[in-house]
Amino acid sequence: MLKKLDIYILKKFLGTFVFAVAIISVIIIVFDISEKLESFLKHHAPFKQIVFSYYLNLLPYYVNLFSALFTFISVVFFTSRLAARSEIIAILSAGTSFWRLLYPYMVGSLIIAGFSLYLNNFLIPDANKTRLRFENTYVNDRSRNNNLNIHKQISPGVFIYMEHFDNFQNIGYRFSMEHMKGQQLTYKLMSEQITYDSARKVWRIFNYFIRKFNPDGTVKLTSGMIKDTVINLNPKDFEERIEDVKAMNYRELNAYIDKKRMEGSNNIAQYEVERDQRTAFPFATFILTVIGVSLSSRKVRGGTGLHLGLGLMIAFSFILFMQVSTTFAAGGLISPLISVWIPNFIFGIVAFFMIRMAPK
Repeated sequence: MLKKLDIYILKKFLGTFVFAVAIISVIIIVFDISEKLESFLKHHAPFKQIVFSYYLNLLPYYVNLFSALFTFISVVFFTSRLAARSEIIAILSAGTSFWRLLYPYMVGSLIIAGFSLYLNNFLIPDANKTRLRFENTYVNDRSRNNNLNIHKQISPGVFIYMEHFDNFQNIGYRFSMEHMKGQQLTYKLMSEQITYDSARKVWRIFNYFIRKFNPDGTVKLTSGMIKDTVINLNPKDFEERIEDVKAMNYRELNAYIDKKRMEGSNNIAQYEVERDQRTAFPFATFILTVIGVSLSSRKVRGGTGLHLGLGLMIAFSFILFMQVSTTFAAGGLISPLISVWIPNFIFGIVAFFMIRMAPK
């Protein structure tokens, strides 16, 4: 049950959080407009789509991305003001324990973390679909795919190789496809060039050779100049961007990771980091809240300014540590799951010692 004091602290907590989010949202919009205004004018982006398709879907992404930081700053700001007005001293002197004082803070953190978890895995991916579609139409210039020596498993036992794929014209060069049954090669197709016909949904191969390896050890050879064939492959399969992963909900992302793992993609670690961060970041809200209360509940001569300075230093240290650890995961040095949870574990230890030193 929330008592009157709990409601008072909870209202201060959530009110300061919403105010901080509103201020940062205005700053994000101003900086983003100054950066992308030239692209909007160049591609003749409609004003209605700029507002509703782009910024209305961009703000939830950034607000949720920095929600743990906003929570921490909000806690430090209003708690240091309570301490400066001796309200914390009065609460503790009235017999309320420091652990009981944390209760409304944890309730507020639970509300923010739960909302962030929902945004991360369901609402924001849908918003990102619209936002990324707008960016690809009115902001980004289409660039050439520079992937070389592409290896993929397109279905169980079926492997393809391509020296290069031109995503402008949907043309692949030096293409080969192999069918494996266990450790035995049963079919191999080689072609100088392969082109995708988007109208008919088929691939056209040029200057091809096909070898079929029969169980009796004989080989059947077929060759030709042009042949249309159906292959379990789409030109979009060659466009792997981490931005596209951000437009997938939790179930879609897991299915996509399984598909890319089967294909032998080199970006699996980045996709797993994106998935695991969606859970680790909301959990960080609780840790940073405990650190913020422990740091700012003591009345000091420097007041709110000193608490905010120390708080910002800790918050940005957390963000820096998260970036460094995820970089190690992307490089394959540590597990993606471990990399996104290491900062929470380390700063959880920091929170434990800080809460022991907090005024009781």
